[in-house]
Amino acid sequence: MLIQSTFSAKGAPHAIVSLGKPLEAGAPHVIWAHGWGQDHRAFQALAVSLERAAHHTLIDFPGFGQSPVPPETGHGGIWDTADYADAVAEWLGTLPRGKRIWVGHSFGGRVGLRLAARHPDVLDGMVLVGSHGLKPIRSLMARLKIFLRVRTFKALKLLERLGVDVSARKAKYGSADYRNAGGMRPVFVKVIGEDQSEAIKAIRIPVRIICGALDDQAPPEMSERMGRLIPGATVSILPGLDHYTVLSDGGPQIAHTVAKLLEGQG
Repeated sequence: MLIQSTFSAKGAPHAIVSLGKPLEAGAPHVIWAHGWGQDHRAFQALAVSLERAAHHTLIDFPGFGQSPVPPETGHGGIWDTADYADAVAEWLGTLPRGKRIWVGHSFGGRVGLRLAARHPDVLDGMVLVGSHGLKPIRSLMARLKIFLRVRTFKALKLLERLGVDVSARKAKYGSADYRNAGGMRPVFVKVIGEDQSEAIKAIRIPVRIICGALDDQAPPEMSERMGRLIPGATVSILPGLDHYTVLSDGGPQIAHTVAKLLEGQG
């Protein structure tokens, strides 16, 4: 049975959905953390498939799903992944302690990495799926294209301040996530500039990384580099899957990995 509720941490309400075993001292607990632009439903089917194995919490991060945009109380005002991680750690500190496994896709992976690095005692394992968290490695040509796009965009903003209508041209710039971010755009801009390369070297829990071979948003190269930086981490690249089909067609692999960690065999 799905149970909807909320918790508040760092001054931000978090909508959550819970299912599975009762959450009591010693009970295993899986926390499912969605990607940017999604909500708890991204992982709901997988959580249901493991319902008997643990207590499950599916989070709507502040600014997504049923959770309002976070207040400007983060580091420098606008929230970053450290603020999201600190809020989760605050909430977890109020709950009975059993084995805890974090499962994060994309942005949820970013938050999980930050959580495990900043609060080393709150988790016992982590599964990262198409996770961000490192700066992408780009070719010289790719860097040049980005530089030119940024300069052009800044020029358009200057023309806009001078009264020129450039809305049609501006709409062509930025990723789909950036264009659709709405009130979360300041958070998005702050988060995508982060590089956790140094911080994640301190993670000491079992980390299992899963990535689609065709992922062009969090490419396999990033997952492999992440695996080399985190002590003891393993990386699985799933052929034929991209950033989103890894959640559906790669679901059995994700569920198997979570189950193994719960059993202590991961």
